Amino acid sequence: MTDPRDATRMMQYDALSKSPVLAYILWFFLGFLGAHRMYSDRVPSGLLQLVVHGIGWLTTPILIGWVFIAIWAIWWVIDAFLIPGWIRDHNLGVARRLAS
Repeated sequence: MTDPRDATRMMQYDALSKSPVLAYILWFFLGFLGAHRMYSDRVPSGLLQLVVHGIGWLTTPILIGWVFIAIWAIWWVIDAFLIPGWIRDHNLGVARRLAS
């Protein structure tokens, strides 16, 4: 027999855990908004990514914007390699909280 508390914990884990697939979908389609960072509980840096991208596009007519776009693009590519660690850390934290 299984303990009903185990089933409850498993359901809570499923509800609170983050999906790496969803994080990558957000990264690919809404990365310019920083949505993947916000989903991964990195809201301040997600907002900063949104601001950098926005300033970049607003200032492209005076050419300085391309510097911001380049910075954002490099940051966006680096995030692709960081996402698995963010999701793993979040999900391990959820598991630890539920285990205690």
